[in-house]
Amino acid sequence: MAIQITDANFEEEILKCQLPVLVDFWAPWCGPCRAMGPVIDELANEYTGQVKVTKMNVDENPSTPSKYGIRAIPTLILFKGGEVVEQITGAVSKSSIKEMISQKAL
Repeated sequence: MAIQITDANFEEEILKCQLPVLVDFWAPWCGPCRAMGPVIDELANEYTGQVKVTKMNVDENPSTPSKYGIRAIPTLILFKGGEVVEQITGAVSKSSIKEMISQKAL
């Protein structure tokens, strides 16, 4: 299951994390976001101990999405060492996300 993060714990949970981190920026009213939810949770289970998989509700946490220029959701950002290494906007396949993780994070 993906970890829910907030503006308040973003720095600690994401930027200071020793593992690569995938952040799913989403909102409950977003159909494509809801469709991606189960895929994100599957990835969280598959990459346990290798990649930290998280979700951030953009409606409840407006500061961080604004800082990273999130203009459309769902947007997935992959962080490594506190830096953005890849970003995907829109609903994408699980295989596309796994490819991004394997190329940029592992």
